[in-house]
This record gives sequence, C-alpha cells and structure tokens, in this order.
Amino acid sequence: MASFTEEDDALLEELGVEIEARKAASRTPREERIIAGFEEIQHFVEEHGHAPQHGEDRDIFERLYAVRLDRIRELEECRSLLGPLDHQGLLEGEVAATPKPEIDELDDEALLSELGVEAETADITDLRHVRSSAEKRAAEEIANRERCEDFEKFQPLFEQVQRELKDGIRASRRFVKDAGFLKADIKQGEFFILGGQTAYVAEVGEPFKAPNGELDARLRVIYSNGTESNLLLRSLQRALYKDEAGRRITDPVAGPLFTDQTADDDEASGTIYVLRSKSQHPTVAEHREVLHKIGVTNGKVVRRIANAKIDPTFLMADVEIVATYDLYNINRTKLENIIHRIFDPARLDIEIKDRFGNPVIPREWFLVPIFVIDDAVERIKDGTITEYIYDPAGARLVRHGGRLKVQP
Repeated sequence: MASFTEEDDALLEELGVEIEARKAASRTPREERIIAGFEEIQHFVEEHGHAPQHGEDRDIFERLYAVRLDRIRELEECRSLLGPLDHQGLLEGEVAATPKPEIDELDDEALLSELGVEAETADITDLRHVRSSAEKRAAEEIANRERCEDFEKFQPLFEQVQRELKDGIRASRRFVKDAGFLKADIKQGEFFILGGQTAYVAEVGEPFKAPNGELDARLRVIYSNGTESNLLLRSLQRALYKDEAGRRITDPVAGPLFTDQTADDDEASGTIYVLRSKSQHPTVAEHREVLHKIGVTNGKVVRRIANAKIDPTFLMADVEIVATYDLYNINRTKLENIIHRIFDPARLDIEIKDRFGNPVIPREWFLVPIFVIDDAVERIKDGTITEYIYDPAGARLVRHGGRLKVQP
C-alpha cells in the first residue's frame, strides 16, 4: 500500500480529516498470542456473565478457559502485560485451590497452549482443545461399541418406544441437570437419544467411588442400531451433556391417567367398549371369537355403533357389544393410546374397501380373548397397566420391566 506524502496530508487536513499517526508494533508475537487468548476469556465473560469455572459438568471450552485464566493469574509476566486490558477484574480472582485432575495431566506444551502460546505458525485466535486422559477414555468408551448378540430381546422395546413417542405417550427432553442435583441421574430401564441413536440402559453394575470422589458404575447400554457398549455412568452423562441433540426419553404417560382435572378436549369420565364384528369377511369369520374392537368413548356406545355397516372403522358390518366398562376421572385420549399400545402385537392386519371403493386399514381391531381384556381393565383400575404388554403366544399380559407406574 502506498504511503501518504506531505501534500496528501495537507489536503486531508483542509478537508477536515484528522490523521492519526500509526504506532509501531512494540509487542512480541508471544505477547500478542497471550493477549488474544485473554480476549477470548473476556468474550466468554461478556457472553455468560461470569468467569470460566472448573467442573466436569461444565462445557469443555469453559473448562479450558478456566485453566488458561489460572495460568495467567499465576504468571507475573502475564499479569503485567494484561493488567491495562483487564476491564472486568479477571486478574484479581484467586487461582483454583485444587486443580482438576485433567489439569494436572496436561504437559508443558499443553499448558502453553492454554495460555494461547502455540507454535509460531498457529492462528492467534485458535483455541487448541487438549483433551485429558480421562476425557480420552470417555470418548473411547462411547465410540467402542460392539454387536449386541441378543438384540432380538431388546428390539421390541425400541419399537415400542418409537410408537409411544409418536402417540405422545412419551416425550424427549433435553438432557440437563436435575433440580437440586449436580448431575442428571441415569437409572436402569431408561431410554436416551445419543448420537442420533436411541440408547437403552439395560444393566447398572455395583456403584464404586471414582478418583474424584464421586460415585460411578459400569453400564450395559444397548443402541437401536443393534450395537452395545460397556461404559461408565459418568461417561454416558458427559456424552449426553456434550451432544447438542442428546435427549432423555420420558416414561410413558406424561401426566396421570386418572385425574381430577379435565383437558380442554376431554371430560373426566369415559367408557371402554369391546365389540365383535358380524362381517362375513373370511379373516373375520375365522377369528370371530377372539377378534375384538377396543375403543373409548364419552358418549353412548349404541350411538357410536349406529352406522357400523357403512363405516370402515367397523369393517363395514354390524357389530355386537361384548362388554363395556365405565370409568371416572380418566384422561380418555391417553387411556386409548395405552390400550392400543399394549395390544399392538395382536393388531389385526386387514384391508377393506369403504362404500366408495377406497382401501382402508382399520387400526382398532385386535386378536385378543375377552378374558385378557378383562384383566387389562383391572390393571387400568389399579394403576399398573403401563407395566404390561400383551403376549400373543401365551394369550396373556406380561410385565415388560416394571419401570412404569401410573399414579391414581
């Protein structure tokens, strides 16, 4: 770039443009990098409203900034250089009394990196992420998955969870700290979303005390892609915190099934009805004694079935009422979703034509004996229904883990 001449300066002065003499650079490259590193800490404070802090529950960059700030406070060279720039009073804080284990594991080169002092060729705005041995081990545990040899035992659970998420029986929530606790808890039988895969905690080993004094445990985690990993509980926690898409999947039924409050589109009463079809369709005729439509209504059942023979929901045929069960203080929408989820393994797979010739696949017909439906209603009444699923081979309700309990 060409420099200004004296004539240029005079012209600019007449135009009212002041000229500020450029100061010659007086800092070494090392000092420039230390300043750049300190400015990154200042930007963090401006954005978050507090100085970076140590702790495994903190973001990795915050922890690295905290290490850097400790080193700056320790070195007189840095304090003298950065003092005039410290408008936030960061240099006045105390160095952490007990460094975190991962800080002690950083070598001299890594510590210089945390001060912003890297190789001469490095960009002064880069923050080098130096992982501790503990973090490396945790990352290896998450990545070190192997084929799940007995995945057929778990696959129905993953399919069930997906149905319940779709039906609104379950929901996914950001994995965050539990109120009043340092870490969000992880228990056997819970589902999470990690790295785009649904993860199921199949087993939790005996707890033991980790080097940092916290309790830890070895987990067996099954993933929806048919793999599994044997990792530490704290490693799974850290991975879920770090994963922006990490989620906890809630237990079924976000609210109580039986309630003393009504939703805007619901009433605090309902009737479960069980119907049998009079259709002459070969499949229906073959299984007539065990083929039932199960539904929930807030009105008269006879009115609900009045136009059955022209309604594809009722297989375009008249029906007979096999049983009805009156229930009170109940969320009907959630109840119907739960019933259909439980009997889903026995759902009838059939396609019929409506009166206009359009194909329809009814979804509320199940190959279930009436005595099993009676059993299900009893478990609805005592609040244990969400602990069960229907076993078509045994024609009975069976527990599927005992994790869920609807509070009456």
